[in-house]
Amino acid sequence: MKNGLTDIPKYKLENFRHIHRHSNPGAHFGNNIPDDAERIEGFEIYSSDGMVSSKGPLKSIFYRIGITVNGSLNMQVGLDEYTHRPGTLTFTFPNQTFSTSNVSEDAFGYYMFFIPEFLNDIIPSIKIADEFPFYDISGVPVFQIESEEMENILVLVMKINTELQYKKSGRDKAIKMYVYLLLLEAKRSYERQNIGNTKSFLRDSSKLINRFKKLVTQYYLNKKQVNDYAQMLGVSPNHLNRIVKENTGKTASEVIKEMILQEAKSLLLYTGNSVAEIAYRLDFSDPASFNRFFKTFTKETPLAYRSRHN
Repeated sequence: MKNGLTDIPKYKLENFRHIHRHSNPGAHFGNNIPDDAERIEGFEIYSSDGMVSSKGPLKSIFYRIGITVNGSLNMQVGLDEYTHRPGTLTFTFPNQTFSTSNVSEDAFGYYMFFIPEFLNDIIPSIKIADEFPFYDISGVPVFQIESEEMENILVLVMKINTELQYKKSGRDKAIKMYVYLLLLEAKRSYERQNIGNTKSFLRDSSKLINRFKKLVTQYYLNKKQVNDYAQMLGVSPNHLNRIVKENTGKTASEVIKEMILQEAKSLLLYTGNSVAEIAYRLDFSDPASFNRFFKTFTKETPLAYRSRHN
């Protein structure tokens, strides 16, 4: 951070509600409750009734589970884009850049958040990515499940809601156990579909692109040259550029710039930094260069983008 500039906020549960919910709370479900005494520390659950239609790009310091029952929406996690439809599960982990948009009018589902320590009584936070591969950086965070699997998951969602609404003894532990069982149900579907092993069957070029994208989402703020990633991948910059261009229609440099653009959008939406401050924060030589960069990708200036979304 330079000269005291504000970085993208990494939202905590306690300051995230206004980002994902309308002021009108929606249906009386989960954490749409007036009594703070009914809440439990480190966990929240909601139905999509009352959810904002778009958010991000942003970052948070908690885990997220999304369950799409009806309708559709678009989601971007890092450089990967996904379309949710009925029967879609989605999982994001702390510090990922993600956004949602184009929520259909008939969209409905459930989503929940939990901090890394929430399941410590059952599984140490450091083991979550090992236990549940969709939370690993190399895993697949969005996938479809069968109707029977969805029914099992929705039963657990309702049990969590019941425990949350009624202050009975042991409810904190019961909710933790139900969350763990929900993750286990998702893991069984993930394994049944062989999702975790699909990359072993991909062409070498596809595997290289996947690895490249994962590295970019981790290092884009500090490593902005194609040569940086070529070295980490053990290939020449020319080879990396050729493979990425042939398979995505974009150069490797353009892919890196996409992540920088997400950072720029987040800084415009969620901080009070001026355009000039953001330009220098992202290591542009001057604000004019940043303006040209932003307009090339979005067809509007940074100020116009900020004004339109605010």
